[in-house]
Amino acid sequence: MNTNFHPVIGAVTLTVQNVERMLAFYTDILGFRVHEQSPGAVSLTADGKTVLLKLEEDIEAKVRNPRTTGLYHIAFLLPERADLADVLKHLAQTRYPLQGASDHDVSEALYLADPEGNGIEIYIDRDAASWKWENDQVFMTTKPLDIENLMENATEAGWTGMPAETVNGHIHLQISDLEDSKGFYCNGISFDPVLRYGSQALFISWRKYHHHIGLNTWNSAGQGPPKEKSTGLKHFTIIFSDEDERRAAIARLKELNAWISDEGGTIITKDPSGIKMILEV
Repeated sequence: MNTNFHPVIGAVTLTVQNVERMLAFYTDILGFRVHEQSPGAVSLTADGKTVLLKLEEDIEAKVRNPRTTGLYHIAFLLPERADLADVLKHLAQTRYPLQGASDHDVSEALYLADPEGNGIEIYIDRDAASWKWENDQVFMTTKPLDIENLMENATEAGWTGMPAETVNGHIHLQISDLEDSKGFYCNGISFDPVLRYGSQALFISWRKYHHHIGLNTWNSAGQGPPKEKSTGLKHFTIIFSDEDERRAAIARLKELNAWISDEGGTIITKDPSGIKMILEV
């Protein structure tokens, strides 16, 4: 794993109907560890220190309409190819259903959903030196994953939980309008566009990563955010390199008339699709 690319996406917070059921999935099936727990809330970590995911229970929440804006998937980046092979073998042994397994040229990925339907990608990156770039655009594709070849890397010890070096590699969002979102994320927060598929999808990053954020309108073109009492993404975190970068981004967002709130020193903003994020250093 190239640590120059991360962290950019920090903790992701989900509103859930049943925190105990979700906790069992994220610990028993995915192998996260509990960082902190209180009634109706739990934070999860891979290394025992860094929080990657937070679950907040709202028993009155309704299942999010999949046609609304919000989360497409969270993407957990593993350090080694052997780790992905061990995860795949573990999922097969537990018979937890996969939704896909893909080779994206820059990466190899498994896709599934948690018990409340939140999309999850678990992936490894190929060496960044092998990524193909042309005019600041990265080549990414979707081919079937060579599972037989991947499984040749499985370890004798097998799966022992989420590797400590796991990070939130990227987050993929369902949005309402690509141009509006590009203005917010690229002109406001200053991400670089690295791949675009017409009016349907845009991939953006810092430091020439293949993408820290994916944006698509496949299920949500022209749609608004989910109802207030809905499950799914509550907010996610963007981590800036330093305070100067964060201040500059806040100033640009204000020029764009973006919604920004300072809640006791925690800076929260909202994109044109109503998706909230915390801006951290």
